[in-house]
Amino acid sequence: MNRYFLEIAYKGTNYVGWQVQPNGISVQQKIDEALQTILREDIHCVGCGRTDSGVHASQFFLHFDLSIETSAKLEAKEYPIFQKDFLMRINNFLPYDIAVKRIIPVHSTAHARFDATLRVYEYFMSKKKDPFKKDFYVERPHHELDFDLMQQACAIIKKYNDFPGFCKSKQGSKTTIVNIKECYWRIENNDEWIFYISANRFLRGMVRLIVGAMIQIGKHKMTLEEFDEGIKKGERFKYALSAPAHGLFLIKVEYPYITI
Repeated sequence: MNRYFLEIAYKGTNYVGWQVQPNGISVQQKIDEALQTILREDIHCVGCGRTDSGVHASQFFLHFDLSIETSAKLEAKEYPIFQKDFLMRINNFLPYDIAVKRIIPVHSTAHARFDATLRVYEYFMSKKKDPFKKDFYVERPHHELDFDLMQQACAIIKKYNDFPGFCKSKQGSKTTIVNIKECYWRIENNDEWIFYISANRFLRGMVRLIVGAMIQIGKHKMTLEEFDEGIKKGERFKYALSAPAHGLFLIKVEYPYITI
C-alpha cells in the first residue's frame, strides 16, 4: 500500500464535525465517499484531529492508503500533472464547502494525527453585526469586555502544561498534557477580537472552553486568581461555558516532512 496526505479546507457549518458520526454528515464521510468514488477502492482516511460540529478549518491534513496498482495509475504522469488532474476530479465531486488543496505522496508510516508537531487555532469575535460573516464569528456581548484582563489570562495559561479542566471528554485522550507555544488576543479593524493559540496538540473542546472562561474574565465574573487556581487544580470552571463553535478555525498544522 502507498500512503498519501491531503491538505484540505472546509466550512464546518453543515457538518457534525470532522469524524464520522451516526447522527449526521461529517467532513470525513464526504472525503471518504469522494476518494472511494474517483479511485474505486475502499478508502477510510485518518485526520490530523477531530474538530467539533460547526468548527471550520482553513488548513487540515488527512492521510489515506492506496493499493500499489492504483497508485501506479495515479502517478503515471509527472507529479504536477497528476496532482492537477486529481484535484480537479475530487473537487468537482465534493460539495462547495469542502476543498482539497493538494495531494502529497508520503512514507508508508507517516501519520496525519500522530506526526503533527504544531496545531494553531484562532477564535473570532466581533461587535459589528455582519450577515455575510455570521457563520464565521461570534458577536461579542453588548457590554464591554476587559481586553487587558483577557490578555493577562493568556499569560496564566502559558504557565501550565496540564489541562484536565479544559477537556470536554477524556475519551480517546491518554494524557491531558499540552505544550502551549503561543497564546494571545489581538484586535483587528477596531471591531474584531481574535484569540490565537498554538500547541503540539489540543484536548477535545479545549479551545472553546478556554475562550468561554476568558469571556467570563472579560465580564469581571471570574478573577485572574480564580482562573489560575482552577487550572492548577484541574477543575472545570463553574460559570464558564464552552464558546460557540462557529467562531473557531483550525488555521495551521505542521509536520517535519511537509513544507507549506
